[in-house]
Amino acid sequence: MSDFFYALLLILVVIGIFNVIIFVHELGHFLAARWRGLQVDRFQIWFGKPIWKKEVNGVQYGLGWLPFGGFVALPQMVTMESVEGSNRGKDELPPVSPLDKIIVAFAGPFFSLSLAVLGSLLVWQVGKPQDAITSTVIGGVVADGPADKAGLLPGDKILEVNGEPVDWFRGSIFKGVQEQIMLTEGEIVKFKIERDGEVQFVESKFGIEETAFFRRRALPRVGIGAAGPAIIGEILEGENESPAERAGLKKGDQVIQVNGVEVVGTLHVSQLLADNEWKESVFQVKRGDQIIECSVTPLKPQGEIFEDQDPKVGILWDWQANIETAMVHPTPYFQIADSLKTMWVTISKVTSPSSHVGVDQLAGPVGIARTKYLLLKTEDGWLRVMWFFVLFNVNLAVLNMLPLPVLDGGHIVMAIIEWVRGRPVNQRVLEVVQTGFALLLIGFMLFITTKDLGDTIPSGGEGGKVVWPEVAQ
Repeated sequence: MSDFFYALLLILVVIGIFNVIIFVHELGHFLAARWRGLQVDRFQIWFGKPIWKKEVNGVQYGLGWLPFGGFVALPQMVTMESVEGSNRGKDELPPVSPLDKIIVAFAGPFFSLSLAVLGSLLVWQVGKPQDAITSTVIGGVVADGPADKAGLLPGDKILEVNGEPVDWFRGSIFKGVQEQIMLTEGEIVKFKIERDGEVQFVESKFGIEETAFFRRRALPRVGIGAAGPAIIGEILEGENESPAERAGLKKGDQVIQVNGVEVVGTLHVSQLLADNEWKESVFQVKRGDQIIECSVTPLKPQGEIFEDQDPKVGILWDWQANIETAMVHPTPYFQIADSLKTMWVTISKVTSPSSHVGVDQLAGPVGIARTKYLLLKTEDGWLRVMWFFVLFNVNLAVLNMLPLPVLDGGHIVMAIIEWVRGRPVNQRVLEVVQTGFALLLIGFMLFITTKDLGDTIPSGGEGGKVVWPEVAQ
C-alpha cells in the first residue's frame, strides 16, 4: 500500500472513531427520549446545515458540515433553532416532567462513560504500550539556564518536583519530572534531589520559550535533560561539511566521553562543549565493538536565525534511545480513575490564576484527530488509540455534566430548578441563553482549532539546509 493510501486510510479511521464516539453519546439521548415518550425531531452528527439527511419514521437523521459534536433535537426540552434548525413539528406538544428531562440529559454522558468502560475492558485484556524515560537522574544542564544557575548538576537524582514524588523523567502527568515542571504554579520550581547520597532541596526559576501568535504558548522549562545513552540519530546535512562529518562521526555512534569526562546524557555533551568554550574537543565514541577517538570543533552555522545561538557540531540525537516501552494491563478501575484525575488536574491548572497552563493548551477536534493519527502510525498504534479512546470518552462524559447552559449538566440544573419552582423556566429566555452559549462554544472550538493548525506549521528555518562555514584544510 502506498504512503498516500495508507495515510488516507488512517484519516478515515480517525474520522470513523470520532463519529462512533459522538454517535454513541447522542444515541443515549435518543433512546432515553424514546423511552420517556418525548418527540424526536432530528438526530444529527456535527452541527450546521446537513450535507446529508434522511427521514425515517418521522425523525430526520443527518450529518452537518461543522465538525463539532452532534445533537438530538427535542422540542419538548430546550430548542436551539439557530443551531439545530426550526421545529419540524407543527402541532403543540405536551410538556414533559423534570424527571424525564433529567433522564434524557443524563443518558448521553452515561452512554459515553459506558463506552469508556467497554474500551477499558479491551485495554485491560490486550494491554497497551507505556512509553517513559524511567530514570529521574539529570543527564545534562543547559549552560547558563535556570537549572544551571540554581546549581543542579548532571548526575543529580530528582526525588520530588514541587512536593510531588516523581518516578520517571517523562511519561506521566503525575509521575514525570518534565510534566510536573510544566504544571508549576507561581515563579519557582522546587526540587528535592539526591546528590552523592545526600538529600538536598533546590529552588529554580524557569524559562518559557516565546512562540508565534498562531501557536500555543510554551510551558515552563528549567533546562535539564534525562540521563541515558548519547546515541547519534542523524548527522545534520548542509552546505559544506558539518563539524561532525569532518570528525568522521556516524549515525549510531554512542558518545561516551567528551574531553575525558564520562557523558551521562545527550544534553551533557552540549554542556561539556560549553565548558570548553566551544573549542576543539575530543570525543570518545563507541561504534559497534570499537572505541574511537576523534576531534570535533563546534561551528556556528551561517544565517540570521543562528546569530543568537551557540556553536553546533551538527548532531541530531536518537531521542528514542532513552525511552523504554512496556506492555501494561491496567484494570478498568485504574483507567477510569486515572482519566478522571487527569481531567481534574487539567481543569484545576487551566482555571488557576498562578498556573502557566491556559485554555490554548487544550486540544480541539483537529488536535485530537492529529494525535490519533500520529498514534496510529506508531508500533501497536491501535492499542495506543484504544487507551486514548477511553480517556476521550471519560472527558466527554464529565465535561458534558458541567452545569453550564447547552451542556447536559445545564439541562439537568434547569430541570431541577423547574422541579423546585413547580413551573418551567421561560422557554424563550432559556433558548436565547442556550443558543448564545452554543455559539460561544463553537467560537471557542474554532479558536482552539487555530492553535491546532498553528502547531502543524514548521518553524522558521526548518526544512532548509544548514550552511556551515568553510574550514581551511
